[in-house]
Amino acid sequence: MEAQVVCQGDKEGSEILDKFPVVKHSDPPSPSHDGFPEGGLAAWATVFGSFLAQISIFGYSVAFGVYQDFYTRHYLTNETSSAISWIGSVSLCLLTSFSLISGALYDRGYFYHLVIAAKPNQYYQIFLTQGLGLGIASGLLYVPTMAVISHHFRRKRMLVTTFVASGTSLGAIIHPIMLNNLLNGPVGFANGVRASAGLVSGLLLIACMCMRTRLDPPTIPVNYIAAASKCIHDVPFAFMMAGAFLFQTGFYYPIFYFQLDSIKHGVSVTFSFYSLVISNASNFIGRVTCGYIAAYTGVLNLTILAAISSAVLIFGMIGLSSLVSVVVLGVVYGYVSGV
Repeated sequence: MEAQVVCQGDKEGSEILDKFPVVKHSDPPSPSHDGFPEGGLAAWATVFGSFLAQISIFGYSVAFGVYQDFYTRHYLTNETSSAISWIGSVSLCLLTSFSLISGALYDRGYFYHLVIAAKPNQYYQIFLTQGLGLGIASGLLYVPTMAVISHHFRRKRMLVTTFVASGTSLGAIIHPIMLNNLLNGPVGFANGVRASAGLVSGLLLIACMCMRTRLDPPTIPVNYIAAASKCIHDVPFAFMMAGAFLFQTGFYYPIFYFQLDSIKHGVSVTFSFYSLVISNASNFIGRVTCGYIAAYTGVLNLTILAAISSAVLIFGMIGLSSLVSVVVLGVVYGYVSGV
């Protein structure tokens, strides 16, 4: 009888313990339910470093319109504006195309950075350094600095990525103001480029010290040839890539020529220096608000509307003739291109 009472008491005690499991205070709490920290010093420092990197990489590249204007009117006067635009075009092309290489290296655990500088005085020298060199270096930097934030965030990844990407627009505002005042002021081209390079180098140095990886690379590397072959045979994906390619061929035209066209059409030089700033500031607003608009219109519908609007506004550059037209076109195109 006593044994039965003891057994029954043990059973009831076991049931009570099952309802109230013992928590060991020595066990550290899990960062999140899926293993991602979703915050902390290392995570937010990485976000800040990635943000600074975007200011220096894409933000600097889309400020090429300042160089386009300066090279055409002052520095490379023997070259056509079309030939000069090849410098920026090749740089941006390499920025995106070399991302294929940097992405593969990043997936294999290589997270490194390159910064280069030069002082050319001939077209071919500028093409090699600013066109090829800067493009390759930016291409190797772009994907890793964007992808590293995925090591620290999953639930907040979209929000954090939006913040990091906004660094491009902020850089596209800062660099034109700085370059226009340096290149066209008493500082001159050589010292102006050195000062600009110093700013970019400083930002990238801080970014390098802030960003940290967290996850180990996969033990079995991805077969990118097989993945590319599968993508090519995916018809909807192939059409999407073709459409994106065609869109990119015209997207950067205003970024390169907006400031130069403003001056050529009689707008004051002083105000034209800020034409890119106006457009890029509006672009920043477009990047921030597009997510809210897409929630109501749908991503595809919003993308189609923005692409058509951008194409129409590019033709509108023919009518640049006054300060008002520069402001209106800059604000509207900047916004829809940001979307």
